[in-house]
Amino acid sequence: MIVVVPVAPPRDGLVLSSLVEQSPLSAAEAVSLYEVTVADVLWAVASSGGDLLVNYRDADTLPDAYADGDPEAEVRALVLDALGEDAEVRFERQVGSSRAARVGNTVTHLLEREGADSVGVLEPIAPLVARTEIDGAAMSLRRHDVVLGPAERGRTYFAGFAEPIDFTDAYATPELSTLAQQATDDSLGVGFAPMLPTVATPTGLQATIAGLEARQAADRSGAEATAALIDDLGIAVGADGDFERV
Repeated sequence: MIVVVPVAPPRDGLVLSSLVEQSPLSAAEAVSLYEVTVADVLWAVASSGGDLLVNYRDADTLPDAYADGDPEAEVRALVLDALGEDAEVRFERQVGSSRAARVGNTVTHLLEREGADSVGVLEPIAPLVARTEIDGAAMSLRRHDVVLGPAERGRTYFAGFAEPIDFTDAYATPELSTLAQQATDDSLGVGFAPMLPTVATPTGLQATIAGLEARQAADRSGAEATAALIDDLGIAVGADGDFERV
């Protein structure tokens, strides 16, 4: 399975912007959180049996306010800093005017033009993902045409395809049910991966923090970069379920 990780340049206001409005994180802290979750996701893919492809956003696909500078270089630096300068990583730029178009163009090209057996799109903001989930999804794609990994609030952290779907409206909210419905409309079989949170929303960040704490208590490895940053920032989830600084 080719594992596509779509990565944006880590810039204030562009990545995890909703957390700045709805959590204790500042804009700079949100960028730092994005960087460490990208690192953890890339490490998970690198340790799996999948082939990593970083699908980066360049000036042509970024909002005008963020299209300056060299976004490709920023993404490459982020990836190589996480994996090491000698890492074998394939980089391809995203093409399309919307998320659905960008994902659809990449998946369809890899399946139909390059003859890939399966393609998985793994969001870079799901740091709890591990080799187990990635390899399990690859195995599931041998039995199903489409495999979806549910996240919080009807989102997905993973969408895998052995056959392309009509991506035109596939990522409309809520994307989990929309993707499943589109696959069914295209007469494709749908399977599901285990549910994992992303850090895109306060709910997802709270669930991620709880997951990190549980893994630490159980002496389980994984998501080390994200865990270290959360600890450094002193962010926790209180008894009432709200964020607190400790």
